[in-house]
Amino acid sequence: MKGKFFDILLLLVLLALIYSCRGGYSFTGADISADIKTISISYFPNRATLVQPNLSNVFTETLKDRFNSQTNLEMVRSDGDLMFEGEIVNYTVSAQAFTGNETAALNRLTITVKVKFTNTKEPQKSFETNFTRYADFVSTVSLSAVEEELIRQICDELVTDIFNRAVANW
Repeated sequence: MKGKFFDILLLLVLLALIYSCRGGYSFTGADISADIKTISISYFPNRATLVQPNLSNVFTETLKDRFNSQTNLEMVRSDGDLMFEGEIVNYTVSAQAFTGNETAALNRLTITVKVKFTNTKEPQKSFETNFTRYADFVSTVSLSAVEEELIRQICDELVTDIFNRAVANW
């Protein structure tokens, strides 16, 4: 009899703990208020001087995928409880490490995205800022040979930074 009583008590305590954690915690690190239900992510046009044709699509879809996979928010076309808009403002390749004969040993691809994040339920969490990430590649390889892979890597890093700033409260 005592065993069943303690089993039931333990079950009730566990259920209370689980219920109390709803809405404020997730295993992805997102801390999204329970009254936030929707998100809208606008297309991020490429306004950089050097335009890579697929960059806007890759970045925008990577951002959407992150929120789809790590939150339960419903994606809506516009006027979400959370809204992202912005543009790609920089896409450059620069030499980084020089050898003795003044040739570059490493090149760096840098991407900067201007992001305006609006949280309609908690306006104090809204922001507008630039996020920049880069990846280096050896100069013996042409940019076109590694560009697609580097763009995906950099976009994933940018999206991680944006996700953490907007909803992870790190």
